[in-house]
Amino acid sequence: MRLFVAINLPAEVKGEIWRAAEPLRVKRYPVRWVAPESIHLTLKFLGEVDAAREPQIVGALLRAVEGARRFRMLLSGFGAFPSVKQPRVLWVGCEGVPSLELLQHQVELEMEQIGFPLEGRPFRPHLTLGRVARGAKVSEFRGLEEVMAGLSFAADVVVESADLMESHLTPQGARYVRRHAAALAP
Repeated sequence: MRLFVAINLPAEVKGEIWRAAEPLRVKRYPVRWVAPESIHLTLKFLGEVDAAREPQIVGALLRAVEGARRFRMLLSGFGAFPSVKQPRVLWVGCEGVPSLELLQHQVELEMEQIGFPLEGRPFRPHLTLGRVARGAKVSEFRGLEEVMAGLSFAADVVVESADLMESHLTPQGARYVRRHAAALAP
């Protein structure tokens, strides 16, 4: 199984993001877009994992959320990694509130305890909208900065759980299934 830990968003917020990003899709940039129902915030990518380890992973996730309370996070703005001038990933921003940073850190620590290495990069919370197609040229993204500057989106979301997700790779893109929801305290 290909697994990761994520924060899922309400369907209406995903729909708002999809509609707000329409001007990017209209430009026909060489991007593989994430389906609206698949938009999420990744806390930890685990990769290919033997199905027999799922109970151990769920246990680690439950320990990671122990004592964590529901919190609000602000989603806003559009950008690209590593930059808008040389994009590889297009995203919607997410304010790194202390509760989110702490939750992600606890997930990292608990997953490390069961054999998943710590992430080498700093946590940069975002919602991936699309990934640039292999072989795409920088010149194919002329005007991207201006299009992104003209986009508007903001939402205040209540985070209620951290979810263990399974990713199924298909020719049409990844499909995600929630395996377990670790609820945060009210």
